[in-house]
Amino acid sequence: MKRKVTLKQIARELDVSISTVSKALSNSKEISEDTTQKIQAFAKLYNYRPNNIALSLKNRKTKTIGILIPEIVHHFFSTVIRGIELVANQRGYNVIVGLSNESFTKEIINMEMLANGSIDGFILSISKETLLKQDYHHFNATISQGMPIVMFDRVVSEVDCDKVIVDDFSGSIKAVKKLISTGCKHIALITTMDYVSVGKLRTQGYLEALQDSKITPDANLILKVEDALNVEGHLDILENEIEQFFKSNAKIDGVFAVNELYAVTAMKVARKLGLSIPEHIQVIGFTDGVLSKHATPSLTTVSQHGQKMGEQAAHLLIDRLELQDDKNDDFMLDEEPNEQFKTIVIETDLIERDSTR
Repeated sequence: MKRKVTLKQIARELDVSISTVSKALSNSKEISEDTTQKIQAFAKLYNYRPNNIALSLKNRKTKTIGILIPEIVHHFFSTVIRGIELVANQRGYNVIVGLSNESFTKEIINMEMLANGSIDGFILSISKETLLKQDYHHFNATISQGMPIVMFDRVVSEVDCDKVIVDDFSGSIKAVKKLISTGCKHIALITTMDYVSVGKLRTQGYLEALQDSKITPDANLILKVEDALNVEGHLDILENEIEQFFKSNAKIDGVFAVNELYAVTAMKVARKLGLSIPEHIQVIGFTDGVLSKHATPSLTTVSQHGQKMGEQAAHLLIDRLELQDDKNDDFMLDEEPNEQFKTIVIETDLIERDSTR
């Protein structure tokens, strides 16, 4: 009997990327005909079973939802999982959690592994490397094979599916206007690089709030942090970068940070430089997690309501799965699909604590 292989093994044997293998097996026009034929022949020889074989078994339901998240230690993602699991269990479903570790390749491998008969649909937040590459073929291929996806938090318009997002733009406006209302005139922004959609929207909210208040944005007051500095082992570099930013802009009297790690680090640096919070400088972060509650002083934050986001995502996916079942039961297989995807927007709240006046 021929041994079965995985995407990773095919890629290694043929000296191509996992993405190339995945696209070739989906007959993507991005891959040359010669490469596609070579990959498909190798896959057939070694009895590789792509997703569509498992997905074609319409009646084999697992009653299990796959959750794919970028990182496991982030408080926000843990609250989303809690919300998904709560609704899933109430509606008779189990959940399996996969981790991309912000990696494009791991995202593809996890989806391939889970989609081969383990789950009925995905709830996921896109990895930062995928957003940087702007390569979403694996999402579209999974959907085209009949497996629904619901995206949350980090979403893209290039993939047609149900989505749950937080109102990042309006939440940022609330935060910056709070700083302005308490007397801040030189408000700094600590944000991500623009390819991360939520960071980009929060940056736009910051700029909008300044302009609404007749304050001219100053490019020198915006610090865009490299994504690699978010992880343990690089926090000292993040701290040093924020310290240099503060030293170069001594007039800063307010800080809006697009996540709580940046905000808490900014408070640490401010105290190191002899600044009192909130007397000399006020700070607001985005995401109301454990760090925000237990920081010194406690951090004013924009709450994303992660559990509510997870609950809404689970309802969207299970509703979609049950709609598929109804169509199959009614023998509507030859009708054209009339997909009307939903985007649910979760409103934010400003939770005021001791880092602001």
